[in-house]
Amino acid sequence: MRSAPTFRAAVLLAALFSLPLAAAPLTQELRRFLEIECADCHDATEKKGGLDLTALTLEPANPKNFALWVKVHDRAATGEMPPKKRERPPAEALAAFTKSIAGALTQFEGERFAREGRATQRRLNRYEYENALRDLLAAPWLQVRDTLPEDGEAFRFNKVGDALDVSHVQMARYLAAADYALRQVLATSAERPPTTTKRYYARDQRSFTGPMTFTVFNTAPERATFPVLGTAGQPDVRSKKQPITAGAKDPATRDLEAVGMPAGSYEPLEPKFNQFRAPLAGHYKIRINAYSVWIGPNGNPKRPDQWFIPDLDNIAAGRRPEPVTVYSETPPRQLRWLGKFDAAPTAAPHEIDTWLLAGEMIRPDPARLFRSRPGAGRWQNPLAEKDGQPGVAFRWLEVEGPLYDSWPTAGHQLLFGDLPLKPAASGTGVEIVSVQPAKDAEPLLRNFVARAYRRPVSDHEAKRFLPVIDAALKAGSNFTDAMLTGYTAVLCSPEFVCIEEHPGKLDDHAVASRLSFFLWNSPPDAELRTLAADRRLRRPEVLRAQTDRLLNDPRARRFVDAFLDYWLDLRKVVATAPDSNLYPDYYLDDLLTESALEETQLFFAELLRADLPARHLVSSDFAMLNERLAVHYGLPPVDGVAVRRVSLPPDSPRGGLLTQAAVLKVTANGTTTSPVIRGAWIMERILGRPPPPPPPSVPAIEPDIRGASTVRQQLDKHRTLETCHACHVYIDPPGFALESFDVMGGWRDRYRATGEGKPDAGIGKGGQKFAFHSALPVDCSGEMPDGRPFGDIREFKRRLRDDEPQIARSLAKQLIVYATGAPVRFSDRAALERILQRTAPGHHGVRALVHEIVQSELFLNK
Repeated sequence: MRSAPTFRAAVLLAALFSLPLAAAPLTQELRRFLEIECADCHDATEKKGGLDLTALTLEPANPKNFALWVKVHDRAATGEMPPKKRERPPAEALAAFTKSIAGALTQFEGERFAREGRATQRRLNRYEYENALRDLLAAPWLQVRDTLPEDGEAFRFNKVGDALDVSHVQMARYLAAADYALRQVLATSAERPPTTTKRYYARDQRSFTGPMTFTVFNTAPERATFPVLGTAGQPDVRSKKQPITAGAKDPATRDLEAVGMPAGSYEPLEPKFNQFRAPLAGHYKIRINAYSVWIGPNGNPKRPDQWFIPDLDNIAAGRRPEPVTVYSETPPRQLRWLGKFDAAPTAAPHEIDTWLLAGEMIRPDPARLFRSRPGAGRWQNPLAEKDGQPGVAFRWLEVEGPLYDSWPTAGHQLLFGDLPLKPAASGTGVEIVSVQPAKDAEPLLRNFVARAYRRPVSDHEAKRFLPVIDAALKAGSNFTDAMLTGYTAVLCSPEFVCIEEHPGKLDDHAVASRLSFFLWNSPPDAELRTLAADRRLRRPEVLRAQTDRLLNDPRARRFVDAFLDYWLDLRKVVATAPDSNLYPDYYLDDLLTESALEETQLFFAELLRADLPARHLVSSDFAMLNERLAVHYGLPPVDGVAVRRVSLPPDSPRGGLLTQAAVLKVTANGTTTSPVIRGAWIMERILGRPPPPPPPSVPAIEPDIRGASTVRQQLDKHRTLETCHACHVYIDPPGFALESFDVMGGWRDRYRATGEGKPDAGIGKGGQKFAFHSALPVDCSGEMPDGRPFGDIREFKRRLRDDEPQIARSLAKQLIVYATGAPVRFSDRAALERILQRTAPGHHGVRALVHEIVQSELFLNK
C-alpha cells in the first residue's frame, strides 16, 4: 500500500537532500527513492524496457552505467517517468532526485575534463588533410581526398577522435598523398611557361564529328550529331558531299560552324573537346561558344506517326535557352563538375574560371535534353513536339592558361626558395641547383616546418627532419628528391597530421586552429597566426571579428559543404539512383540531382549569411531554385540554370530543409520511401531527439511496390506491438507528413506501383514510356506525440515551428560536435542553454549561434 503524499514527501526529501554530489556507489537513500517510485515497473521481476533499477549501481566511470543514469535523469526530469497514469512524486522530491543524479554525473565529467579535456585527440580527416595541403602549397587543384581511406564517424561527424584511427594503411596513404602533392607544385621548367589562349573548334574534334556518320552500331538520329552553320543545317556536310569544315583558309565561315546535339551527353553520344588536354595542373579560364537550336520533325510522309524522330538537316534558331553543364574528363569517364551556363538562341561565349588537373579534357553536357536508352520500345524524346525538338550547338572551346601569379609558383618557392633551376638529367622536368646541399637544406626545412605546423616551432623540431634528408643524400638521391623526402616526413608527422590541443583552456594558437578548421575546414591563415602569436585572438571582440571574417570569405563554403555532407548525409546524394521503372522521369537526370544538392548547400549558406532564425530549417518563405527545381516542385517558372533565392507562393509545401529534394533523396532508396526511416532521420538530425534502436526481434517494414498495401497500413499493424508503439509514436508523425514526397522529393497524391494496372501517360528522361501506374492514395495526416493532429506537411511544419528553441538546440548540438570534436555531454548542457539564451532575442539566428559557440567555454577549452 502506497504512503500518504505528505509522509512520502518527507521521507524522500530527507533522504535526497542528504545525498553526496560526488560520484559514488548508489546510496541507500537514493535506492529508497527508486524503490518507492520506480520498482513497480523496473525491478528484477517486471524489468520493463529491460531495466532493473533495484540492482542499479552508480558507476559513472563505466560509460554504459553513466549513459543509463543520464537516461534515468532525463526521463524523470521531463516527466516521462513515472508514467502519466501513475501518481506523480512530490515536486520537491523529484527535483532533489534529479539534482542528486545531475550533481554526481557533472562532478565526474568535470574531473575527467580537467584531466583529459572534452574532446579526444584526433588527426585531420580526409577533407581537412586535402585542404591543409592545398593551402600550404598554394595548390587549390590538388585532389588527394579520395586516395585516403574513408574516415570513421562518431556522433554523425568525421571530426571526432574516437573514430579517426591512425593505422599503417593510413600512414602509407598519407605518405603517398604528401609526395604526390609536393611533386605537383614543383616547377616544370626553368623559365615561366607561356600563358596561351588557344581555340579548339568543335568541327576538329573527332568525338563531336564522328557521330554524324551512321554505323551498324547506330542508325538513330537521336544518337547522332549534326553540322550547323549559323542556325541552318548543312545536309551536304552531313552526307560528306562537302568538307567537314572550311578550315583556316576561310576563318569567317569557320567561326560560324558548329556541331549540334539533339540529346544530352551520355553513352553513346559523348562529345568532348579532346584535342585539348591541360598541359599542367593549375589555373585556367575556359570559354565555350554555344547556342540553342530547334531541330525539325521527321519529314518522312510514309511515317507521320514518327514525328518525334528529328530531321538533322532541318535546323532553325532555338526557342529558349538550354542549360549546359561543363565537366572535366580524365579517361575513362572520370568526370569532375566545373560549372554551368545557359546557352541562348544567339551564339555567345560563356566563361568559367577554374582549376584543372594535368591531362584533363573538357566535356559539355546539354543537361535538359533527353538521354536515349533501350527499353520495351523505340525511345522517344519527351521534349519533342509535333514541329520539332530542342538541341544545342557548340562552335568552339577557348582555353586561356595556365595562369600564374608568379614563377616559380608560391608552392615551389616554399619548398626551394630562390635556388636556381636546371633541366633534369632524365630529360624531363627540372632539378634544383644546390652547390652546398647540407647548408641549403637547413634553412629551407626550417621555413617549411614553421609554415606547416600551426604553432611556434622550436629549434629542435625544425632540425629533427635533417637526418631524413641527409640519409637520402647519402643513399644517392639528388637534392630535389632528398628535400622532398624530408618534406614528406613533415607532412606525415603528428604535428601536421594531428590537431594539437591540451586539457584546459586552449592557447591562442589552438584557438586559431579550432576556429579555422571549424569555418574553413582548413588550417589558419597568416592573419589568424599573427593574432595568435600576439596573444590577441582570445579577446572576445577580436574573436568575433575573426569569426565574421572567416564566414565572409569564399573558403567558408568548405564549412557549409563539409558540415552538410555529414549532418544531412549530402555526401550520399548520388549513392542511389531513382529506379528506372518506377521513376523514369528522374532516372539519368544529373541536372536535377546536381541542382538539388546545390539548393541545400546554398540554402544553409543563406541562413548563415543573413543570420536567419533557426526555425527556417523547418519552414521558410523562400527557397533556392533554378528552372529545373521550380519545374520539379511545381512552382511558378524560374528562368535559367543558376540557383538563387526565390520567394515561395503563400502556403507552399516547400521551404525549409524537410521538403528539399536532396534531403528527401538521401532518406529514400531510389525505389521506395519509408516513414520510419524518414521519421527517425528527422527526429535525430533536425529535432535533436534520436529514437532508440529498433528491437532486434522485430523485422523491418518492407514497402509493397506492387501497390497492394501502403506503408501506413503495415505500420498500423506494427504499432500494435507494445515494444514498437512507444517509439513509433515519435517516429511516425514526421515520416507520415513526408509521405507526400517521393524518392526525389516530387509531390505525389498516389503511390507509384509496377505490375497490373494501366500505365500512367508520359515518357521518361531515357525516352521510354512510363511503365508504372498510380496506385493507392497517400495519407499524409498524423498526430503529434502530444495528441495534436495535422493534416499535411504544411500543418506539421507549423507544429514544429512552435518549438523554436528545440530546433535551435538541435542545430547548436550539431555545430558543437563539428566545431569541437566532441558531443554535448551531460555537464555541457548548461553551457548549451546559455548559448540559446544569448541568441533568443534574435530568434536563434544561425550566424549568431556560430558566434556564441565560438565565444563559449565549450569552444575555448579542450
